[in-house]
Amino acid sequence: MSSSHSTSRRIQARLRRRPAGDQSGDTVWLFDLDNTLHDASHAIFPAINRLMTAYVARVLGCDDATASRVRVDYWQRYGATLLGMIRHHGVDPADFLRAAHEFPELADMVRVRRGLAAHLRRLPGRKIIVTNAPQAYARAVLDIAGISHCFERVIAIEQMWVHGHLRPKPDRRMLRRLLAQSGIAPHRAVLVEDTLSHLKRYAGTGIRTAWVTGYLRTIAPSRPHVVAAPEASGSRGDAAVRSTLDAEDRQHASHAAQEHSVTLVAAESQVPPAAGATGLSPQSQPENAPRVRARVPNRPAYVDIKVQSMHQLQQRLRRTGS
Repeated sequence: MSSSHSTSRRIQARLRRRPAGDQSGDTVWLFDLDNTLHDASHAIFPAINRLMTAYVARVLGCDDATASRVRVDYWQRYGATLLGMIRHHGVDPADFLRAAHEFPELADMVRVRRGLAAHLRRLPGRKIIVTNAPQAYARAVLDIAGISHCFERVIAIEQMWVHGHLRPKPDRRMLRRLLAQSGIAPHRAVLVEDTLSHLKRYAGTGIRTAWVTGYLRTIAPSRPHVVAAPEASGSRGDAAVRSTLDAEDRQHASHAAQEHSVTLVAAESQVPPAAGATGLSPQSQPENAPRVRARVPNRPAYVDIKVQSMHQLQQRLRRTGS
């Protein structure tokens, strides 16, 4: 094979890998995946919770009820069940992630809005996926959604190790390292997320934030759910819960309470409530707990852009010229 022909093939291969769409401007978009670019609340998040519970049950040799309690406890203590399983049971992260994201029917579970790829192509700037999901799952979802060609890279949880420790979102060290390694100044980056607590965590870092609300769900009824302290069980606990809910009905939920309710929508990507905060996560809910559209509060001060979809994001930028 001639040298010129070999060079031509290498150039063509690089062109094929170049992301599609408008790459102009200085902006670098860091896109979350689940519930940001597709509707994960519909089928994927409930399935992840079931698979994680089954995995914990196998490792601990316990029943599903005990495994579910352990899963929720680790999520609340460490921000992700995986981190607790690594720390206390020495599980292999790759094995855990594979088991928790094994979906033979994934193509039937992914839901995207029509025209998503076109809106992403029109959005000016570089685009990178940054997700707490594993690499194989993320790429499969992108392929099914027909948008993999829009992104130059996929940063998945396997790439989120910092100094020997797994540091998924919303860890600041991980994101600072990602930006430094990619030569991206923080003020050029825009983190696009459905998870409000992630955006809040990155406030003050110089990174701009965009909050996507179109796929958010809450556990029905559409308000924060209160859980009694572990010692408040039986009739005393039930009475405490009823009293709190009655008070909410009389006073209406405050802005902060509404904001908290919106964070209770994702699976393992969510940050657990702060100490002393009340609320049940989706991880602790029965599989048949009804979910309804979230009542989304006004844009918090640490969110630069609030939109429902990529179409709205692209239109917003086109109107402002930014």
